[in-house]
Amino acid sequence: MTKAKEMVESAGSRPALWWGLAVATLLLGYADLWRGGVTLAPILLVVGYCVLIPIAIVK
Repeated sequence: MTKAKEMVESAGSRPALWWGLAVATLLLGYADLWRGGVTLAPILLVVGYCVLIPIAIVK
């Protein structure tokens, strides 16, 4: 496998990593909200929606 092909394959999995991180953060936020969390849940949801999802879209 050439170095260029390895770089393309690793770059191709980066957006999936960001999307996975965003979904995991949102699920944790909603789970904490369902549990009654008033501090951690909003932080996780804001980070998920306002930071991680835009990064995933741009990448």
